[in-house]
Amino acid sequence: MFETFGFETLTPRQASIWFGLALGLAFGALAEVSRFCLRRGLVPGADRHAALATWLVALAVALLAMQLLPRDLIALEEHRLHAASLPVLAITLGGLMFGAGMALTRGCISRLTVLTGSGNLRALSVLLVVAIFAHATMKGLLAPLRTGLSSVTVPTPTLPGPGLAWAFVVAVLIATLAWRVRAPKGHLLAAALIGLLIPVGWVGTGFVLFDEFDPIAMDSLSFTRPLADSLFWSIASSAVPAGFGIGLLGGTLAGAALLAILSGRFQWQSFESPAQTGRYLAGGALMGMGGVLAGGCTVGAGLSGVSTLSAAAILGLGTIMLGGWATGRLLSDPSTSGSAAPSATPEPQLAG
Repeated sequence: MFETFGFETLTPRQASIWFGLALGLAFGALAEVSRFCLRRGLVPGADRHAALATWLVALAVALLAMQLLPRDLIALEEHRLHAASLPVLAITLGGLMFGAGMALTRGCISRLTVLTGSGNLRALSVLLVVAIFAHATMKGLLAPLRTGLSSVTVPTPTLPGPGLAWAFVVAVLIATLAWRVRAPKGHLLAAALIGLLIPVGWVGTGFVLFDEFDPIAMDSLSFTRPLADSLFWSIASSAVPAGFGIGLLGGTLAGAALLAILSGRFQWQSFESPAQTGRYLAGGALMGMGGVLAGGCTVGAGLSGVSTLSAAAILGLGTIMLGGWATGRLLSDPSTSGSAAPSATPEPQLAG
């Protein structure tokens, strides 16, 4: 299919970099202006319900759009998210770890990427830790742990009935929630546009850029693997070619930075205490390991994966939300947080 679109000067991989860059620019700008963050919808806070409704609107739009696509357009059944065996132990443990990590760092990987573009050095430090631990879990010292946990599988279940019916029910429920909590209309619009980026990513990599002689991985928005790949590419770019994920990450940073500068929200920020530094770095390690075990982050497994009605992605998102909610409750409880409690509240611009 790639050759029929007339990309004569680019290979599919080269074109995928530019495609990822364009998607990243759009996502970074939209996420920056809407403060798009699942964590804010799970932990105690004044805007908790509005933040959750905003994030869920993106999920509903992505789900509906994906189920409306012609079934023969892209072969999603061949993607790893739809494997016949479900690594239930790895996904469950990884999701809980990722959720706990994003509560400790006050943001998931995508949110921290956006904040890095806005001048937040705390977020940048966490991203470096996430990348190191993600790569170690995929191909390094922690890989045996991943393979061991992934060996515990069950047959992958499928949802009964047509996917469009499930998408419609979910969309109605989310629309009702958004209306009841009166989330800002501008944030809801930005979230809806983010949701539309998901099918654009799937169709772009799985259809427009498909070339049987020079295949690239079919993917949509995700941040765990692209972050690890970007770290490895930056160290050994002469041996490791760039691809869609690296373009996506770079575009997200650029899009967030551009909008933050134009709006006057760009501001250099750093750590305030050793205790805070340790908490954030520990959270980054949990997210790096957990994102690989769970099969993705809140965007990769959450928006992109759940939009395909993948059982693995649904389990991953559910456990991420559970881990984030439980850890957020613990951090907000003075009886359990102790001296760390004051530092958990006065950081309004870090991750949401």
